[in-house]
Amino acid sequence: LAAAADGDARRALNWLETAADLTGEGAITPDTLRAVMGAQTLQFDRQGDAFYDQISALHKSVRGSDPDAAVYWLLRMLDSGCDPSYLGRRLLRMAYEDIGLAAVGIAARVLAAWETVERLGRPEADLALVQATIELACAPKSNTAYVALGAARAAIADTGSLPVPLHLRNAPTALMKEQGFGAGYRYDHDEPDGFARGQTYLPDEILGQRFYHPRGQGTERVLAERLHALGHACPEPGDTEDER
Repeated sequence: LAAAADGDARRALNWLETAADLTGEGAITPDTLRAVMGAQTLQFDRQGDAFYDQISALHKSVRGSDPDAAVYWLLRMLDSGCDPSYLGRRLLRMAYEDIGLAAVGIAARVLAAWETVERLGRPEADLALVQATIELACAPKSNTAYVALGAARAAIADTGSLPVPLHLRNAPTALMKEQGFGAGYRYDHDEPDGFARGQTYLPDEILGQRFYHPRGQGTERVLAERLHALGHACPEPGDTEDER
């Protein structure tokens, strides 16, 4: 009874009281206790600190590339009654926040695992969540998209609604064309290598500002090499600010 209460004295006393009521004057047997306690014996409070502590431990274990700890916390929550669909949603969030562009495509596989939970149910779908968790933990990590999101939003908050540069504006009428809308725009597909080198796309007030800083992690290295080859102001792949 003490072991099953998992450190929660109030839970143990409640079970003991219920067992005593069931048996009356008779002895409390292991079968009685099993009937009273049911299958859920691990500490888990859907609205309390234990819930948030455990999901935090799962997320940090994935981010820290520890598949053993990640699987441990996942199963602690699953077997304690956590909604498996909630865990699938949180794993998908981790795929975008912590793995990101370092392993393009992993989010689709995590989404497939989540959909497996919805279609197959427990306990058969537990393996799908475990597999997704292990892959996330073992994958290369990058939060560059997450950082870019925050940086771009901060710039928008600081500068307000800057006007779209004239050469990027649509010109569906003759009057708009006379006003210079679309003037000077170069169509990339007509340019050598399909890239209008030197053409700019940000408002003049924040021209040259960078939000995305690629890393040399996993498949994101390919993106970094592509941007560098196009002449974007980013470090050589393998010499990113983070690695320095």
